[in-house]
Order: sequence, then C-alpha cells, then structure tokens
Amino acid sequence: MKLNRRSLIVAAAAFTVATTQAAGVSDTEIVIGSHLDLSGPTAAGMPMLRNAMQMRIDEANVAGINGRKLRLIVEDNGSQPQLAVRAAQKLIKSDGVFAIINAFGSGPNAATVKAATDAGVVVFAPWAASSIIQKVSGNSPLLFTTVQNYDATTATGLSWAIKNWKSQKIGVIYQEGPFGDLIRAGVNSALKSANLTVAAEAAYKVGDIDFSSQVAKMKAANVDLILAGTVVRETVGVMAEVKKLGWNEVKVLTALPGRSSIVARLGKDTVEGLYGLGGWNLYEPDTKVAEAQKFFTAYKQKFGADADENAANAYSYTSWFIAGLQAAGRNLTADAFAKAMQGVSHQDFTTYTRQTFAGNHVTPELVSVDRVQGGKWVQIAAPTGATK
Repeated sequence: MKLNRRSLIVAAAAFTVATTQAAGVSDTEIVIGSHLDLSGPTAAGMPMLRNAMQMRIDEANVAGINGRKLRLIVEDNGSQPQLAVRAAQKLIKSDGVFAIINAFGSGPNAATVKAATDAGVVVFAPWAASSIIQKVSGNSPLLFTTVQNYDATTATGLSWAIKNWKSQKIGVIYQEGPFGDLIRAGVNSALKSANLTVAAEAAYKVGDIDFSSQVAKMKAANVDLILAGTVVRETVGVMAEVKKLGWNEVKVLTALPGRSSIVARLGKDTVEGLYGLGGWNLYEPDTKVAEAQKFFTAYKQKFGADADENAANAYSYTSWFIAGLQAAGRNLTADAFAKAMQGVSHQDFTTYTRQTFAGNHVTPELVSVDRVQGGKWVQIAAPTGATK
C-alpha cells in the first residue's frame, strides 16, 4: 500500500490522538464503572447505590460534562474478593473505563484497587476501610477515599463517651479481619489517653448471627460500656442479646458502620437506646430540609421507592466525582483529573461541613454521637474532629 504525504499526516494525527486519549474517554463519552454486591449478603441494599449513581449521572448528562456524557457500567462482586477481581478486570480490560466509583466492600476493594490504579484507572469513593485501601494501592495518586477512617473516628467517639459518661470498664466486640483491627486500634488509642485498659474483648466472624457468647463475655466482665465494631445485622444482634439479658445498666456504642438508618428500621424496639458514631447527616424521606427533600422526592419519582442514606451518600460521592471531571476540563486524562481534584471541595445535605482531600483522603473527619430514640437516630453530641 502506497501512502502519500497527506495520508501520512492523517495517520500521524490519528496515532497522536490514540496515544494521548485517556481510557474510557471519547469525543462524546466518558465510560465509568462500579462493582457492587449484587448477589451476596448485602445485595438487598445495592439498588440504592446503583440507582443514586445513575440518577446523578442522568442529571449531569442533561447539560453534559465539557461536551461529553457519562455512561455507567455496573458489575457484581458478590462481596467476594475473587469475584471482585473478575468484575474489575472486565471493567478495566474489556470496557476500558476511565474510573471506578462507589465500589462496595473492603475485601473487594482491597483485592482490586492496585490493579485498577496501576492500569491508570481512577478509583473514587470506594466503600471500604480507607486506610487499608490507601495502603494496598501504594498511596496511588489516582485513588480518592471518602469513608472516614474507622480507627480515628472510633478513638474520637469513645474518648467523648469516656469523658461524658465516666465509663471505666470498656468492652469491645469486633469483627475478625482488617475492619476489626481498625476498630481495636481506635479503642486502644482512646483507652491509652484515658489511662484505661480493655476490660473484655470478643471477636465474631463475617456472617455470624448469634452474639450470645460475645455479650455473655461482656456481662461476665461487668463492663459499663460496649464498643460494638459491627455493621447492620451484627449491631441488631448485639443489642438483641443485651435486651434479652435485661442488662439495662450497660451502654452500647456502635462504631461508624453501625450507625445506620437501616439499623433503626430493622431493629425497631430492639435497638431503642442504642448509641452510635456518625460521620454524615441522616434524613428520613419526610424531611423538611430543602436540599435533602429535593433528593428524596426526585429519587422516589424516578424509581418508585424511598431512598435511604446509602443512596444519599452514593449520590453525594458521585456529585463530587462529577465536579472533578468538570474541573479537569476538556483534555481529560487520569492525571488531569487527579490534579484537578486537589482543588475541588464538596458540601451538600449529607456532609457535616465542607470537605476537601488531603493526601487523597477526605478531610476533615468529623464524628457525632447519636442515639436511637423513638425509632430514629437523634444527635446528642455535635460533630467534632477525629484525630489518630
């Protein structure tokens, strides 16, 4: 085949575009992905994340983002690291995504984050233990974590409880693995500052539903405060055992993941009186707060169901990501996005205050103390800064 000078110029220009064009970015489109637990133990809550992401994307696509529209691809990780690896490989290699956002689960994210960032893919707002994900990634400049660190928030909240409740005998129930390790680190930090030691510890495995032995160990040690490093079902399980024993003297304080509106709805009378550490604002669908009300109304109109806090947070994180895309400009690359994100702050109805990134992790990390009263979480201590 004979090429004339014009053909060579066109071919060279095409090569330049091909080699400088970011993955997942075309003249008209930005392809992004996520992997969620669509078939595992938390599958029931995943439509909230997926729907809220899509709703925010649809809103942004009305005007477009620097002349492009977003397209979202969602894969199943089943809450299993090996399935997450398969899902991420598809998103990275087959779909060629620009970014992976709102991926769910500490294990799935830990198993996939380095492969993604090493491939030049942005990873934004993984729903996971942030300090672990940052470490696994090698502190990649393409990773942006938005979940408050469990060790820092636990230390701050427990320190408040010790000071204000005069608690002296602290017990901790924790999940085996990285999540539990962070909870225990936060507990030990708070106790060291108060010149106290742990009165009793009891572990549980992922998937456990019976917490009778763990609570019995706390009762035998006669603790006056249980710090529960638990998520939704486990938090309800611990409180059910406490109530079954008629143990009214003890306070139960659940760490960040357990302070959830789902816990209050699922547990009903069982969790009445439970204390929890909060990292974001909670609202009911009938809220009178204008910005939150607008979100809940739009979600119900679009999907025919009431949104929950998971939907609100997924919507919020997606908004922050979109703001970064807009700030990066038309010449979009992963490096351009990472640079632009350093100057993009975020505040909406879910956040306690305006947030930015420091070392690619959300700051400030604020912690409130809430209590279930009348079936709803009520704030009893205003948000304060978390420290390690």
